[in-house]
Amino acid sequence: MENKINIIWYNELDSTNSEALRHISDFDNLSVIAAICQSGGRGQRGNRWFSAPGENLTFSIVLKPGIGGIPHITTQNIFDLNRISSLSVTSFLSSQGVEASIKWPNDIYFRNRKISGILIENNIVGDEIVSSVIGIGINLNQTEFPELSNATSVKLITGSSIAIKEALEEFCEVFKRTLSLFGNNSLSDIYEDKLFHKGRLCRYSDYLRDTEFEGKIIGVTDTGRLIVEEGPRRRTYAFKEIGYIL
Repeated sequence: MENKINIIWYNELDSTNSEALRHISDFDNLSVIAAICQSGGRGQRGNRWFSAPGENLTFSIVLKPGIGGIPHITTQNIFDLNRISSLSVTSFLSSQGVEASIKWPNDIYFRNRKISGILIENNIVGDEIVSSVIGIGINLNQTEFPELSNATSVKLITGSSIAIKEALEEFCEVFKRTLSLFGNNSLSDIYEDKLFHKGRLCRYSDYLRDTEFEGKIIGVTDTGRLIVEEGPRRRTYAFKEIGYIL
């Protein structure tokens, strides 16, 4: 895949995802909108994403499926965007000396602490993904997280500081390589190998049944539902139907 990734840096934005969505028609495929300071970063479940200005990566990738050799994406294989994004982050972190795992569907954890979050927002027409904005925050150099109890960073783990602009260029190369796996049968296996708590007996909250239980994550369905084994029974869960008890 010979697509060139164009990185556009801003000193300050409310949210890189919001900026990308506001001007989606103006940005080329594989444009990256990055901010030194993000005043209103957004995460999953409507949460805010807090990041100290100039210390971490906060950016969004504009993806326009069907353009520049990128395959068409439908609602049937939409979860591959989560797989590709999550694996790009874990691969990048591995190059920085951090072996992280994927807390389904796409939070990135080192041990029991969050080091990265991903928010994907899609424009869907019929069953086709017309455009996708992949927002990513990666904690690089921040060492204090007064508003977050379970966060960590590359610097806290390795002791090393990282130049954020060079780091984003490195990440983009990793993302391009990972994107080339789209449609490859091995993608789901690679993703599952990185799953947080996979194969371990752990406690979870079942929001559908309003109960807690012990179970083992054994995989993810083709459409992205989490498969959990509870004794002899297997259940599948969609996003917001299950919670980890850490």
